[in-house]
Amino acid sequence: MPNSITDSRTRSDLFEAVALGPYRLANRIVMAPLTRSRAGSDGVPRPLMAEYYAQRASAGLIIAEGTNISAQGRGYAFTPGLYTAEHVEGWKQVTKAVHAKGGRIFVQLWHVGRISHPALQPSGILPVAPSAICPSGTAYTGAGFEPCVTPRALDISEIPTIVEQYRTAARNALAAGFDGVEIHAANGYLIEQFLRDSTNKRTDAYGGSLESRARFLLEVTQAVVGVCGGDRVGIRLSPLSPVNDCDLDSNPEATYRHVVERLNAFGLAFIHVIEGATQGPREVLGGFDLQILRRTFRGLYIANNGYDRELALEARRRNLADLVAFGRLYIANPDLVQRLQIGAQLNVPNRATFFGGDSAGYADYPPMTPAARSTGEATVSTL
Repeated sequence: MPNSITDSRTRSDLFEAVALGPYRLANRIVMAPLTRSRAGSDGVPRPLMAEYYAQRASAGLIIAEGTNISAQGRGYAFTPGLYTAEHVEGWKQVTKAVHAKGGRIFVQLWHVGRISHPALQPSGILPVAPSAICPSGTAYTGAGFEPCVTPRALDISEIPTIVEQYRTAARNALAAGFDGVEIHAANGYLIEQFLRDSTNKRTDAYGGSLESRARFLLEVTQAVVGVCGGDRVGIRLSPLSPVNDCDLDSNPEATYRHVVERLNAFGLAFIHVIEGATQGPREVLGGFDLQILRRTFRGLYIANNGYDRELALEARRRNLADLVAFGRLYIANPDLVQRLQIGAQLNVPNRATFFGGDSAGYADYPPMTPAARSTGEATVSTL
């Protein structure tokens, strides 16, 4: 395959500037949020995280890793928060570093719901969820991955407090210098637990009918948009992913089409859609054509899941996505945009260093040398 920078395929508008909300992004490539568990035990971002994100600032948009809106929302050790003044100060160093490199960065607001463990909760209490259904997944604690437990069902009186925590986290995100926020409503975490009838067995105003199950998602969105404005807010959805033991909704097309139709009222910048099973197959039994959601939504559509260079170029050639998000490829390739543009070889990530630790397998993956950039041949690292 030709690696020359003159290869006609590199002239795809995947590598050209695009408007997103009030911003002009350098290209249509998005760094997807990636949990790496490099924050302090108190959830404060460490200076190492500023280095890591700045290395990847050539992405058109960085969506920073899932960030806890509260102590209750935490499901993995050493993940960052956005609910204290110390969290805000820690994130300021990250956003300053990215902006100094000319990048744009949103943060993903996260409450894991039942995908947690008492070891991660304040005073060792039970995690919460719409309904007391034990998931078969695991939570990453200081002792490693441990099985989740049966959560406590939220009382209806507690739900407005969680909505308010999203509002506060959005306010803190702006104070920390983020360009905007992404609401995490995917991957079987709290918002999706409310949305799907497989995990929501409530009989009150937040359960039962589709309108009631979508209520929490829409209330959170309204709160966040009230702080940031719709054009600086996106939302992540995973209509067909069974990850974290979150079985598909009984009618996923109707459920997620309803959600996207309702989201149009907020003037959001984007929806970020995991196409298929998270980190799994793109085709899922019982699935539907996700282009229905793209045609329904009035903002930009970010496609995610298993994209490589050719699939991303094809998505733009066929106009199947406005932007394309890459996750695992960004772990080992800080200069992923440049590598994709010239068809260079990619570094191979070391899975043993995905979660926790120091710079090893995090901020020490090498970019291409000037010689490699000119020829399209990069030395492959397997740190």
